[in-house]
Amino acid sequence: MAWEGWLTITVVLMVLGGLASGIASPVGVLFAALAILMSAAALTGSDQLLDPTQAVQGFGSTGMITVGLLFVVAAGLTRTGAVSLIANPLLGKANGLRSAQWRMLTPVAGLSAFLNNTPIVALFLPVVDDLARRLQLPASRLYLPLSYAAILGGTCTLIGTSTNLIVNDLLAQRPGGSSLALFDLAWVGVPATLIGLAYLLGASAWLLPDRSDALAERLDPRRYTVEVEVVADGALVDRSIEAAGLRHLPGLFLVEIERNAQLIPAVGPDEILKGGDRLVFAGVLESVVDLHKMRGLKPATDAIEDLDEPRHERCLVEAVVAEACPLVGRSIRAGRFRERYQAAVIAVARGGRALTGKLGDIVLRPGDTLLLETHPSFIERQRDARDFYLVSGVEDSAPPQHDKAWIALPILAMMVILASTPWVSMLNAALLAAIALIATRCMDLREALANVDWNVLLVIGAAIGVGQAMNNSGAAAAIGTQVMTLTAGQPLLTLIAIYLLTSLATELITNNAAAVLIFPVAMAAAESLGVSATPFVIAIMIAASAAFATPIGYQTNLMVYGPGGYRFSDYVRFGLPLNIIVMGVALLIIPRVWPL
Repeated sequence: MAWEGWLTITVVLMVLGGLASGIASPVGVLFAALAILMSAAALTGSDQLLDPTQAVQGFGSTGMITVGLLFVVAAGLTRTGAVSLIANPLLGKANGLRSAQWRMLTPVAGLSAFLNNTPIVALFLPVVDDLARRLQLPASRLYLPLSYAAILGGTCTLIGTSTNLIVNDLLAQRPGGSSLALFDLAWVGVPATLIGLAYLLGASAWLLPDRSDALAERLDPRRYTVEVEVVADGALVDRSIEAAGLRHLPGLFLVEIERNAQLIPAVGPDEILKGGDRLVFAGVLESVVDLHKMRGLKPATDAIEDLDEPRHERCLVEAVVAEACPLVGRSIRAGRFRERYQAAVIAVARGGRALTGKLGDIVLRPGDTLLLETHPSFIERQRDARDFYLVSGVEDSAPPQHDKAWIALPILAMMVILASTPWVSMLNAALLAAIALIATRCMDLREALANVDWNVLLVIGAAIGVGQAMNNSGAAAAIGTQVMTLTAGQPLLTLIAIYLLTSLATELITNNAAAVLIFPVAMAAAESLGVSATPFVIAIMIAASAAFATPIGYQTNLMVYGPGGYRFSDYVRFGLPLNIIVMGVALLIIPRVWPL
């Protein structure tokens, strides 16, 4: 092996060390690696490293672009409440830990087979909060199973994870290479998911800690008073408080119902909702935002309808009333708040007190915190004004377009159907779905671009460039030869070695980077053995996705690390057995479906 190969191996080891230690972001580490390899090639005139064209070719790969488009599709489904439309009926009937896990993990695994795992987990994080507080369960026994279920579901289809798409794209680019079909991975993914879910349900109660305090510490001490109205002919009409999911809402208390000018205090769980009912709640901001997004409810104030901007373009804003505000000492209605500020007050917080009376009749005082529905431009207009002490936007608070959910779901179904045919590529199907979601106004172009995780795409593009250097320098062939030597040229032992190598690398760095770096090694080993590359490709896809033993192995594992109050040892104790289970299933099935 020439010096170029040793340099590339050294750079790759530095990448692995940098990512595993966390001294820099994955984007920074991989871009530094590209810079070193390109600079070395330029200074020495070597053609066995990376020229600029090869270094950036990963950023134009079909796999990377497909991943970006799937972020857009997932955002459209979230924006319309389509995912909640599927999940909420299941989750609302949970009555214990096992029941809650089963009803949550099943839809998560199913959705993750067709959507990127990251937005799916992001969507279900508040659902875990809701389940944990409503059923008085330790959230630490829900968050990590949520991440693992999303990972398991992603192994079932070609579009389940970005890793699958990237590796499949690398396979298609090889001379004489052919892409895998949408459901080829299901041979391994479905059995692994079913067995994995059974493990999660059986082992979480005794392998995961009870860290209930991690969630309790994050509760907002403010108590908002908020009024909502049951939409006539909406989804909640003629349903009981219990069935509608309004009983024991996390951090939110149903104070009373006003129906036909009559008050119903101390509302029981069997009370049947009617169209036009005005419901008064008191509770924390996070739950008020969730209430704001619920199908079948709308803010009780008429000012919502009088705002100029379309509702899907609005957001929620918190504003603290200043002493200089001209409306101090006047009620919200009498002060004509909506006309003055082009914003509708949907909730008011005054310390820890629950305010009485109608929202519009509340007399404002300095220090009151108002929750407003308005256009995002309100923040810039009022940030430096004297009327409010503090103005801040509430993250992810745009009202869902529930009426568009029945448009978004068929678009998702059509994308899956098209991608499963031999005539339409996954890129083409995802592009058509993204265009359809924007054309039908399920979301606008600005929202689509804002929901793309650009860091993930940059990591993918840079990792492909480093993988190309592994090929050019002969490092991949040398490592493949060494693997062949250690496995005595036995295809099955080589397959096991590639799986273990990918799994180990994935637990130390990002899954996409690990898959791209191991791919050329696997291809070199397959060529040396004179066998089909497909079994090795499947092994890389499964091993790079099935990362359960560390928080840094998969992005969703990191997403639940803080909210669940976990420690590194929790991942090893609960995730390592799942790694072994999935590996056993994969290595048992792969050689039988794709003979070596």
